[in-house]
Amino acid sequence: MSISGDEDAALFRALFETAPDATIVVDSEGQIVLANAQADNLFGYDNGGLRGRPVEVLLPQALRAGHGAHRARFMANPRLRPMGAGFELVGMRRDGREFPVEISLSPVQTGDTPLFAASIRDISETQRARQALARARYDTLVGQAGRLALESRDNEMLLQKIAEIVANALSVDTVTVLIANAQQRDLRVRANLGTPSHLLDQLVPLFNADDSLLRDIADPRTLAELDHGSGAGALRALVLESGFRDVALMALFDRYEPVGMLVAFAADARAFDRDKLHFLQSVANLLSSALQRSRSEEQLAHAQRLDAIGQLTGGVAHDFNNLLTVISGNLQLLETENAAGEREQIIQSALRAVRNGAALTRKLLAFARRQRLTPRTIEPQSWVHELSALLKRTLGESVTVSIDCPPGLPNVYADPGELDAALVNLALNARDAMPRGGELSIGVYDVDTTQDGEVADLKAGHYVRIAVADTGLGMPPDVLARALEPFFTTKAAGKGSGLGLSMVYGFARQSGGTLKIGSQLGYGTRVALYLPSADPTAMPASVRAYSTAAGGGEVILVVEDEPEVRGIAVAFLKSLGYSSLVAANADEALGILRLHSRIDLLFSDVVLGSGMNGVDLAHEAQRHDAHLPVLLTSGYEHAMLDDDARFPLLRKPYSREDFAAAVRLALDGA
Repeated sequence: MSISGDEDAALFRALFETAPDATIVVDSEGQIVLANAQADNLFGYDNGGLRGRPVEVLLPQALRAGHGAHRARFMANPRLRPMGAGFELVGMRRDGREFPVEISLSPVQTGDTPLFAASIRDISETQRARQALARARYDTLVGQAGRLALESRDNEMLLQKIAEIVANALSVDTVTVLIANAQQRDLRVRANLGTPSHLLDQLVPLFNADDSLLRDIADPRTLAELDHGSGAGALRALVLESGFRDVALMALFDRYEPVGMLVAFAADARAFDRDKLHFLQSVANLLSSALQRSRSEEQLAHAQRLDAIGQLTGGVAHDFNNLLTVISGNLQLLETENAAGEREQIIQSALRAVRNGAALTRKLLAFARRQRLTPRTIEPQSWVHELSALLKRTLGESVTVSIDCPPGLPNVYADPGELDAALVNLALNARDAMPRGGELSIGVYDVDTTQDGEVADLKAGHYVRIAVADTGLGMPPDVLARALEPFFTTKAAGKGSGLGLSMVYGFARQSGGTLKIGSQLGYGTRVALYLPSADPTAMPASVRAYSTAAGGGEVILVVEDEPEVRGIAVAFLKSLGYSSLVAANADEALGILRLHSRIDLLFSDVVLGSGMNGVDLAHEAQRHDAHLPVLLTSGYEHAMLDDDARFPLLRKPYSREDFAAAVRLALDGA
């Protein structure tokens, strides 16, 4: 069957008019030469109303000039562009209403006149479906971010995870979170995902140099909304110079003032539509809430510390006045004539008071987390075996001690001496709660918080839990609530300082663990001490005994700004067979080090008044002589020691025996 020319034309006309999409044909000048009824209806024209009009009449006024240039380029190099290839535009009806469209383009071969056909499809419903899916996805991610904000105890980890969620949701690679420090003086980077360092090096100073910039962009902004002639203009220029085509900035608020910024960078222009900005705003609000909660918790903790300091002040004054009375009274008694036996008793009484005072300061420092620990790898079964014998002797026959420490447990990473003291404290508390005797059970267990469930105050990881339970009287809720407070005790006057549990808690927290306590009146008390497990490859530290025998004439440089304390150290060294040189400050010590060719050990206080401290002196001395041993001493372990634990520390007040052992250990390089 053949079709005539007239029939062919009629068939074409029928297909053209019944095509489901709006279809137009445009000549090389951009004039519409054909338009089917669907095209007229879609754009709001009467039948045949589009014919003869320029094709740009179908676009919003703002897009017409740009489209004319695009049309000219396409006509110069025509090619088939199918529907659904991602080429979307905004159409405009005759009454001015805009709507999203998707088009296909193709050249039409007909005689010598070049023509171009365009099929146009209204995708309003499709776009609404896409937007609904995108918004549902954004809602899911906002919920995920909210859950993280509620559950996370680590702000740095929270901010980094939020940055990753934002980058994934917006299909960008670069997200940064800037937050002011606690004093709100300047911004710093708190989380970063993909932002080039050279951009951060300019971005942060730009905000910090202009105090008003953060307030000026407190409302959400994109690149197109940044002013040209202000601090925001400088920010706009910086973004463009860094190779990005768009940016979204969302302020983070702490109550009424912006204190930070959530920033997302995009490689494409106009990358952030209304839905994306709404998602960013929701995430910024969550971060602001988390920031406010964190700062409120810090303020509450600060208030609680102030309250604790008030209790500490009274407790310290009372206990130290008693200790000083004992020391002063005994020393005054030595001024009188006493028999040799009485003199020995007086001296021993004064020394006991000194030891009690030193123990009290250690408890205070442990409570305040200011005592420097020397953690080592401890093998649980060996430790428990030694501890068992000590506890049985200490607690007496009325208390039965049972220990459960299965083989194969990971090693503990903690300060051995402080761990012993902590367990003895817990055991003594248990004994005092069982006046008629009872059972004390100690269990050692392996805990993996990533698998066994989270434990409050602990980061995810491996821990060893040391559980101590007694069958004693237990505690009512009001006493349990205050059990960890310093100087809180239910014992009779003179029977306890109230620092035992707070000292154990301070030791646990400083060691990277925590302490949990539970009790019920009449049903005993249960205390769980969580400590980090050691690196499986680390060997347990062996217990070494250091000789306190007399020295062999080694020369010790003593640096101490208190003359009387310096005199004690020199006297101890002389009695032990060492030679000594003395300096009152770091400058004098460095001068002596330069003048004397033989100095076997630098023994220095950490705090030396004005000028260089003992840690700085140790570093400077070892720059002159890298092999010079150093031994530091301090009565209060400052933050200056936290970042450099390579120098051994002798705590004040020290006994002659402790001093001798520490000097020998430092000289031997152990």
